[in-house]
Amino acid sequence: MTRRTQLLAAALLALAPAAPARAQTGTYTAAARAADSAAALAAFRSNIGAIHGRDRAAYLRHYLQSPRLARTGPGGVQWGYAGLAGGDPDSWPDTLVATHFEVVPVAPGVAYGAYRYRVVQGGSSRGVSERVLVKQPDGTWKVAVSTAFGSPGDAPVPAFALTGATLVDGTGAAPRVGTVVMRDGKVACVGRCELGPDVETIDARGKWIVPGLVDAHVHYSQTGWADGRPDALDLRDRFPYDSTVADLERNPERFYRSWLCSGVTATFDVGGYPWTWGLRARAERSTSAPHVAAAGPLLTPFAPPQLLLPGTQQFMRMESDSVTRAAARFVTSWGADAVKVWMVVDASAPDTATWVARLGIAAREARAARTPLIVHATNLWAAKHALRAGAKLLVHSVDDAPVDEEFLRLAKEAGAFYNPTLTVRDGYVQLADRRFNAEGLEMECVDPATRRKAYLTDSLPAGTPVPAAARERLARGYRTMLANLKRVHDAGIPVAMGTDAGNPLTLHGPSVYREMEAMVEAGMTPMQVLVAATRNGARAMGRTDIGTLEPGKLADLVVLDADPLASIGNLRRVALVARGGELWTRRELEYR
Repeated sequence: MTRRTQLLAAALLALAPAAPARAQTGTYTAAARAADSAAALAAFRSNIGAIHGRDRAAYLRHYLQSPRLARTGPGGVQWGYAGLAGGDPDSWPDTLVATHFEVVPVAPGVAYGAYRYRVVQGGSSRGVSERVLVKQPDGTWKVAVSTAFGSPGDAPVPAFALTGATLVDGTGAAPRVGTVVMRDGKVACVGRCELGPDVETIDARGKWIVPGLVDAHVHYSQTGWADGRPDALDLRDRFPYDSTVADLERNPERFYRSWLCSGVTATFDVGGYPWTWGLRARAERSTSAPHVAAAGPLLTPFAPPQLLLPGTQQFMRMESDSVTRAAARFVTSWGADAVKVWMVVDASAPDTATWVARLGIAAREARAARTPLIVHATNLWAAKHALRAGAKLLVHSVDDAPVDEEFLRLAKEAGAFYNPTLTVRDGYVQLADRRFNAEGLEMECVDPATRRKAYLTDSLPAGTPVPAAARERLARGYRTMLANLKRVHDAGIPVAMGTDAGNPLTLHGPSVYREMEAMVEAGMTPMQVLVAATRNGARAMGRTDIGTLEPGKLADLVVLDADPLASIGNLRRVALVARGGELWTRRELEYR
């Protein structure tokens, strides 16, 4: 027993009722201690259960009706039952997660208890809450002292075990029933595990556990609507672009929550403003954010003028060989996770050979700095040049022609990942049609500001509709992307799931579901898609410590209410998400 516990107990002894017979004889047997412990624990759990049930009458019945009732929390010490009973009857937390209950009988009729909590009420906080419970003459146990102390952000996450679930480990291995133990932010055991006394056990029978999903193509410099891409639809008179970007830099947390709510525990930002580099360390330290890798500013032949801001840039034009070299060195000097080249050129353009040569310059600088080269190349000829230059990740599908044997050979030689981004174009069509399609999106995972803008789409002034010929080209391109994905995967080239989130109406977070369903439409099995969205995505972003359920990996996982191998759509059935061993309920992560 700690000194703090002893002091609390001693202070409450005077509140205990007349000592029962066992105390009068001077003995407090093990059996009596066990009985007190069990009864006090039941009362303790019932006290928290009343909070979960928002049952005020039951909640108040658990407290000592005395002026000596003591309650300590962020607001200081409060004395007496009257203040508790007269409080706001509707002041319930949005969510209370209570785990790791412990009760120690310290004297006949007096027990000390503590539990770990995480509470959502406005913001989210976690800590330890204590109770001193006193047995009354009628045999009931009442709370005489209640405390709550928040834990610092870097406090260790308590140990948890999820037992009896079906485990799909992200390696492609057959599913199995077993246990996952998480301790100190890592996976301690998978399968048949011994549970130590420090472990809080959660019965996960009837559930499925998969690794945390990885979106290997996102943009934190874009909002998910037109205000983040004025080159697609210019609304700068209503939504100034400089203010939009400043808000994105100040408030990345709104997207963090959307990602976790969608079961995504890691993201690869493959191009954006320099401030995206700073997201990495901040997100890594937080169990309420996905991991972030960031490429930073893109090297490109062309920069949309609507997206240029004074004083900062997310595009660096490859205006000459020396500028290209300097741009690549700038990116690598900041420790970027990749050098990104936006290869938006026409094969028939007179200066195409120049851009290909400068792609090679960027590739050599990346190689010298041991930084992966990633390339946006949506046509076959450009994708081949990217692979010849040593690209490690193609961040879009080839959509203009079937991939051929040369492409497949080059991809294997480069050791490249293929990131199909099948569904992003549909968001642009919805924007042009002024028709936002929320079907299949878990909108409760989308932050309120983005949600309002998405629904504003339908009320925008009419624009120029997408012509029928253009729609047919898009449909033809989509069919080509599906066929190419199947061929690439069947050839043994690793596929990494990515959405291109941040583009108009490709919303951060829930857009992963549409993307994975499109991958199944291409002919991949749910298991193959799951591997692409976990292990392969982690490897594509340069991480080997996440992506699979294996001992020693970081404890990032998703608990599902339905079998994702029966239907990829069941990945929407999120019950719990763990990031660094911190368990979040889906309800906590939703925006209401």
